[in-house]
Amino acid sequence: MKLIKTVLLGLLGIVLSLPAAATTNLDKINERGTLRVGMSTFVPWAMRNMQGELIGFEIDVGKRLAADSGWKVEFVPTAWDGIIPALLAQKFDVIIGGMSITEARAKSVLFTTPYSHSGVQIAANKALAKGFTQFSDFNSRKVKIAARRGAFTVQVARETFPKAKILQFDDDAQAFQEVLNGNAYAVIASSPKPEHEVIKHNDLLFLPFNERLAKGNEAFAVRLGEEDKKLFFDKWIKARTEDGWLSERYEYWFSTLDWQKQIAQE
Repeated sequence: MKLIKTVLLGLLGIVLSLPAAATTNLDKINERGTLRVGMSTFVPWAMRNMQGELIGFEIDVGKRLAADSGWKVEFVPTAWDGIIPALLAQKFDVIIGGMSITEARAKSVLFTTPYSHSGVQIAANKALAKGFTQFSDFNSRKVKIAARRGAFTVQVARETFPKAKILQFDDDAQAFQEVLNGNAYAVIASSPKPEHEVIKHNDLLFLPFNERLAKGNEAFAVRLGEEDKKLFFDKWIKARTEDGWLSERYEYWFSTLDWQKQIAQE
């Protein structure tokens, strides 16, 4: 009997010495009551309006996610090249910043399912490329296509239109101006730049293809091992995808310029 009592006391001591059930990552956010979102300013993902307030697609997403979850939201503007280190240093809970899923990044962070799909698009000169509706129309030695030097778009242009001559410029503005001036048939750039430029210069430019030349997959990023947060965010993304809210917000920010009146004009 004495031996049994000793064993029971020993087990009780072990139980009492064990830490309380581990607090989940979501519990920490719930206790704080605020979701801290890491982001970087990049039009139209996130930017400042004329009152200095943050607006943009990512801002809408962060606010809706927090509201649906019963949290407040705190945006933490962070330089893009330091946003993953800042997440790992626990400066915020999640990155919602138009971050594309890549194998290299997946070694450092845990991605959710995609919530948006940007990519690369082509805008063409209406006069030079009149009647061009297929990739083969642009894949010709007589065709000149503009792109920003050193960008992923140059690779896309060469792979999609190997026969065309690729003209490279130091920035997108120069590349688009070359097409507006009629010196190139088309320009390839990351969305939504082509879509927005076509809206601005509808008399000179058009989108020859509805589908993008290359498709991106943007996702939220959390720290490795934070599976509970990933699953929670995945469910939210699924719900907002199925009810069309994410698509509606994406279309507003990426396919129109209705929001431009909110920001200071350069």
